[in-house]
Amino acid sequence: MFFRALKHLLCLLILLCCSLFPASVLAQRPGPTPPTGGRGQTGLGQLPSVGSANLKVFVKGADGAPVDQLALVMLTTGEGQNLQQATARGGYAEFTGVIAGSYNVEVVAPGYDRAVERLDLNGPGERVVAVTLKPASDGRQSTAPAGPPILAPKAKKELGKALEAMRAGKLPEARGHLDAAYHLAPGNPEVNYVFGIYSVETNDLAKAHTYLENVLNFYPKQVGALRSLGIVLLRENKPAEAATYLQRAVEAEPASWLAHALLADACLRLSSIDESILQAERALELGHAQAAIVQPLLARALASRGDKERAIHVLQTYLEDHPSDAAAARQLENLQVLPQVMPVSETSVENLGPPPATPPVWADSTLLLPSSWLPPDVDDKVPPVESGAACFLDEVLKKAEGRVREFVTNVDRFTATESITHETINKWGVASPPEKFKFDYLVSIEEISRGSLNVEEFRPRAYSLAQFPDGVERNGLPTLALIFHPYNAGNFEMTCEGLAHWNGVLAWQVHFRQRTDRPNTIRVYRLGQNGPSYPAALKGRAWISADSYQIVRLETDLVAPLPEIRLVADHAAVDYGPVNFRAHKVAMWLPQTAEFYYDWRGHRGHRIHRFTNYLLFSVDDNQRISAPKTEDVALTCHSGKGTEPDR
Repeated sequence: MFFRALKHLLCLLILLCCSLFPASVLAQRPGPTPPTGGRGQTGLGQLPSVGSANLKVFVKGADGAPVDQLALVMLTTGEGQNLQQATARGGYAEFTGVIAGSYNVEVVAPGYDRAVERLDLNGPGERVVAVTLKPASDGRQSTAPAGPPILAPKAKKELGKALEAMRAGKLPEARGHLDAAYHLAPGNPEVNYVFGIYSVETNDLAKAHTYLENVLNFYPKQVGALRSLGIVLLRENKPAEAATYLQRAVEAEPASWLAHALLADACLRLSSIDESILQAERALELGHAQAAIVQPLLARALASRGDKERAIHVLQTYLEDHPSDAAAARQLENLQVLPQVMPVSETSVENLGPPPATPPVWADSTLLLPSSWLPPDVDDKVPPVESGAACFLDEVLKKAEGRVREFVTNVDRFTATESITHETINKWGVASPPEKFKFDYLVSIEEISRGSLNVEEFRPRAYSLAQFPDGVERNGLPTLALIFHPYNAGNFEMTCEGLAHWNGVLAWQVHFRQRTDRPNTIRVYRLGQNGPSYPAALKGRAWISADSYQIVRLETDLVAPLPEIRLVADHAAVDYGPVNFRAHKVAMWLPQTAEFYYDWRGHRGHRIHRFTNYLLFSVDDNQRISAPKTEDVALTCHSGKGTEPDR
């Protein structure tokens, strides 16, 4: 291998290596596979061409000029069923093979309100429809302040110490730091919020009300305060009042699985069974595996509605992954011995017996403690997506996998200039002054056999591990997108969450999570060059361009910490952009910036990597490497915009 002789000792080596296992069959994914209909894509099979029409759609702005940015055009039935969809470039899209009938032509574009035009097709021929877009209305913008008032350094340090003590269960110690922070900044909403959580934990519910209402006086839509007040009122057995706050939380943050779970609990206590089921199912949909703890509540609601069979199935599924949950096991036993399916009635909740004496797991207020430095987990909430834009997962993944295959085919070796900015975060969440480094960075990618990719990375310019703070070197940035390579994609559960806006472009938002029955082929941690390896299961979210199907952004988190190496957190966010190598007639999407947060052995760090000056080596069949030509390389440094890669 090209870099095999260049070995170096690492204190912690993070390897993002592609599959060293045989290629596996892709996991079954929900949703139909949409064949192509002209430039449109259909999810209901190819529309007949006999006696059908061709439809030309022109997308215009308020001034009558064509909208020059990417727009998604959808052809739907009057009932909202998606028939075909296409991307409009330069304000134009076309559908072929559209049979007679009544349709809606819906258009979604960044920076504009959704537009809908009614269309009646009476027979074959060619039809033209113009859709005018209006700039996004101000009503879609939040009127809340952009962020809380900035805390003075001393108050921030005291608040950070209080958070650290609360997470460690040291409430008396936390109180001293909270008093100090409150003395320095009594009106600050962050201080009041943490004091409110502290009061919940010490069961001083009256003071919790006061502190949390102080937050809402400043931020009426502060989701944490709304959820916390819901928890307080549930503990006081006031479900009707709790539901009022929790409904506000759901409206303020529709993607919060925790808010939906708490609202489901309140509705169940109010015997609003159908609403409880709806909210519990939404929590599970949003929170993925993290929200599995809602399943016993869902089972309880289902049983109270009379759906005993499904309630039993939900509990059995839950207990497969949580066999030590004794309360859920007893709940299942009680359901299985019921003589018949219970009738729906206003008292059916009581017929199941009283709810658990202790608050449910999701009502633990410490779950609402903010991190003073770590970004939210990818499963904490789902970023917003456009309503009504159908996502055909199989088609999105097929085209994204094709782009990743192109990347592997076109790349043998490339170099870049890597600039790193590092901050060390102390245990109170306060960052050190930034340190900056710069390296020459080389990457080699090779398919060593069918189903096996080998990726090697090297920073060759007289560096030593001591140059990396905390002794941590980060590898694998260019290859994280190989999660979507066919060799690896089958190892992940994939869910398309909808059509999102990212950096001014439309992108399909796809959630992924390592399957428990498949090998971890993407990330491995190793202590030292010859130390043991620790595979890590990943979860995350990708934004895949609705136009080119290139991956424009990836975010990942660990599925679970690795106590064996005391790795608590490792959060990554990578933005990709097009790099055009003109001499080689190759265009590739490569990392432009990457941001990382980690908590390892008590060392907390935040790093930003920036890549410039990409160069592609020319490699012949005998692996002879010629020098790259700098004058033949053009770099576009951004995410999701600009020059489109060659196809």
